Amino acid sequence: MNNPVSYTMSCLFVLLAHAAMLANVFINGNYNTITDPAILAGAVLLLDITYFTALLFFKQTSYTIDFLLVLVLNMSVIFQSSFGKVKFDGDAIKHYITAVTALIACRIGFIICRNYKTLQNKRKLIYIAIGICIVLILTLTGTRSMWIQIGPISLQPSEFIKPLFILACATSISEQQKKHKVLLFNVVYENIALFGLMAVICLLQWWCADLGSLPTFMAIYISAFLLRICYPKAKLSKKTYITAAAALLVVAVIAFKFAPAYVQDRLHADIWSDTNGNGYQQSQALIAIADGGWTGKGPGNGFLCNVVAHENDIVFATICEEWGLLYALMMIFVILIMLAVPLINPPRSYYHATMSAGVCAAFTVQMALNIFGSCNMIPFTGVTIPFISAGGSSMMVSGFMIGMLVSTQTPVLDNVKGQMRSSPKLPAKKQNKRPVRRQTV
Repeated sequence: MNNPVSYTMSCLFVLLAHAAMLANVFINGNYNTITDPAILAGAVLLLDITYFTALLFFKQTSYTIDFLLVLVLNMSVIFQSSFGKVKFDGDAIKHYITAVTALIACRIGFIICRNYKTLQNKRKLIYIAIGICIVLILTLTGTRSMWIQIGPISLQPSEFIKPLFILACATSISEQQKKHKVLLFNVVYENIALFGLMAVICLLQWWCADLGSLPTFMAIYISAFLLRICYPKAKLSKKTYITAAAALLVVAVIAFKFAPAYVQDRLHADIWSDTNGNGYQQSQALIAIADGGWTGKGPGNGFLCNVVAHENDIVFATICEEWGLLYALMMIFVILIMLAVPLINPPRSYYHATMSAGVCAAFTVQMALNIFGSCNMIPFTGVTIPFISAGGSSMMVSGFMIGMLVSTQTPVLDNVKGQMRSSPKLPAKKQNKRPVRRQTV
């Protein structure tokens, strides 16, 4: 560890932030006995200390993203354990377990995605894994569904496609120098493959009736496309730009024109004239945000906990009602800082840059869809806020994707063309070199 004092101060900052939230629970919370918030406090602080200790076994250039991750995860544990009444049982324990899973997935993502050459050589396996997820969705989720039910466990295979799609975009970035003449265009075969994969994902989301998640995949694809334009020696022609823009416009018009009936209803719904139908969740969410004000009604004192999907699809409004808009904005601010760290500390290769851009684009769009949908600024989509909303598959995948971001800060770059060798190290101290004396014969 390069700076033990900085590491210790960061640990204390996270512990104090969680302690302040827990104090709010003790003072203003709605609970039956003091044992309920006490158990919650013990679980949160135990997870903090355990993760801080586990991080010591991983050599990294920076731990900033890790501290922000455990900060926001335990914030969500406190939120989810307070909706309706402060308690740490049932769904609260399940969310706590998924938070632990997200931390483990972060470490796995960090280890897997650090080395560009390893993933580059196994790029075909990434496409195979995406194909397996698609087959599982078509065969095991039931009639046009997106969930696989295994006893009490529900899995959403489409969530696992997100990091795989990001890796497919990142590992193919170096192929931009391998152009082939097709008709009047110089094309890259990998770009055609990614375009075809994006088209398959669009069809899959339509088949699953989950068009709300489609903007997230589009954000990943567009960020990868923009980085391909900036790639050295890419030299894309104006015809390519015009063709891509025209194709995107045509797809948007077709999607808007032939959107399913339930999407059309949401696009043209007046929530205040249909408060018991399509506008029920959004109208209740807006009322809850207004009732909560800046400081909230207090943990466990809200009404929105009686509305369906209060813990995931409209979780932003639920937090605003019980904790206040200040806490909700603080939560979003922490996530945005976590995504901004790779921009402050630039990645060391185009592979890592493409990977971090894809992760940041996916999370940003996903948060915007949930928050703006809850506030009735856009049609309601039903997507979740990463790390805050309840959900096993999304929590696990989000943790893995944050591990991808961590890997961009401490990468392993093998001796490949255009890449540096070995992981970056801090500058060594200058050594006094003694002159070499020539020996005379």
